[in-house]
Amino acid sequence: MTLVTLPGQEWIDAVGPISGVELAVWDLDGEPDRADEITVVVPPYIGAGSRLAALSHVPNLELVQLLTAGYDDVRAVLPDGVRLANATGVHDASTAELAVALTLASLRDFPDFFAAQQERTWLPSVFHQALADKRVLVLGYGSIGRAIAARLTPFEVQVTAVASRPRAGDELVRSVHGVDELPELLPQQDVVIVIVPLSEQTAALVDEAFLSALPDGALVVNVARGGVVDTDALVRHASAGRIRAALDVTDPEPLPPEHPLWTTPGVFITPHVGGASTAFMPRAARLLQEQLGAYAAGRPLRNLV
Repeated sequence: MTLVTLPGQEWIDAVGPISGVELAVWDLDGEPDRADEITVVVPPYIGAGSRLAALSHVPNLELVQLLTAGYDDVRAVLPDGVRLANATGVHDASTAELAVALTLASLRDFPDFFAAQQERTWLPSVFHQALADKRVLVLGYGSIGRAIAARLTPFEVQVTAVASRPRAGDELVRSVHGVDELPELLPQQDVVIVIVPLSEQTAALVDEAFLSALPDGALVVNVARGGVVDTDALVRHASAGRIRAALDVTDPEPLPPEHPLWTTPGVFITPHVGGASTAFMPRAARLLQEQLGAYAAGRPLRNLV
């Protein structure tokens, strides 16, 4: 029998019984019971970063199954020889929804409407930007990137997909461009939606040169990680009225109250809620059912990174 820890009883209830697997609760706080018997750990979805060092208490650990798509903060503390799997696919629907919502809210000036509502002010009627007819570049054409493109297509937009390397397209885009083509692609875009993982290659990818290549009035939507964007460069361009931004993630994060991003014109901020919706738990439970069952039966695992 394989002993697996989940971050709470609600997860045990959601996942249900799995042949060959015993489920126990451990949220990485303190040392777990029966530590020598645990071979698989599922860390909490939120707040696990500061507690990942607790994995050292599990001497026979073989697999860490994340509930997040990102894993940039895990590798540094992962014990040698332990396999790591992320939650690719779990957050596609929720994050894609937010990416489109942020895009629409920013283009249609929803933050201005909300502020006016607080003041009980009826704003004069003017024409606002529509998503229809926009040229939208999806930077990071993986699982979530494709989900974003699928939701954008009915809005009558022109979607350009970019990944680390060029490849053939699919039913949504004719081709996938490589990241080295960005200097030629960016001047042609109205909206850029960023959904790349944070790595050495993508840190500060959206920098001064990237932002300078965008046309005036372009919108940058970041639903990836804050470190993918050079915050200082973003503040400069947005403060000058050159571009607008809708950010679900920031660098630093959480964003300190005194940070200029809060008051930079044209910047709309949500507090890293891309995956935090009712779509999360059922999809995560299905992944765990499949993954833990495969582990216990010795079948190949999904999403190993």
